[in-house]
Amino acid sequence: MPSRPTTSPTTRPMTSPSRNRSGRLRTSPALPALVWAGIDTVLILAFAVSGRRTHEHGVTFLGVLDTAWPFLTAYALASLALRAWRSPSTPWPTAVALWLATVVGGLLLRAASGEGVAVSFQIVTLLVLGTFLVLPRAVLHAVRRRRLPVA
Repeated sequence: MPSRPTTSPTTRPMTSPSRNRSGRLRTSPALPALVWAGIDTVLILAFAVSGRRTHEHGVTFLGVLDTAWPFLTAYALASLALRAWRSPSTPWPTAVALWLATVVGGLLLRAASGEGVAVSFQIVTLLVLGTFLVLPRAVLHAVRRRRLPVA
C-alpha cells in the first residue's frame, strides 16, 4: 500500500519543498525582507561610521551605535508601519518611503536626544541615506527589468 502524506486537521500535508519554473527551491517571503533589513542596517551603520570618521569622533562600537541609534530606530519603526516586508526590494514606494521616514524620524530622535541637527547634517543625511536605501533597490529593479523577455 503506498504511503500517504501525514496530515492533521490543522496542518497541510507534509510534502517536499516546491520549486519555481527554473527548478530552484522557492524561498520564504520573509527571507528577502530579512536580507534587505540586514543590508539596510549595515548601510545605516556605515553612514554612522563615515560620519564619525570624517569628524574625528573615533570609530568605536559604542560610538557608532550612539550615532546610528536614532536612524536604526526610525528605520525599524518605518519598516513596521509601512509593512516593508511585503515588497522589500521595490524602489517605489517601499524604498523611498523607508528612506524619507528614516531620515525624518532619525533627525527628530537625534534632536530630541540633544544631538546636533545642523542643516548641513540634514542635507548629508538625506543624500547619503537616499543613496544607501534607494539606489541598491533601483539598480536591482533595473537589472531585473532588463532580464525580462519582451513579448
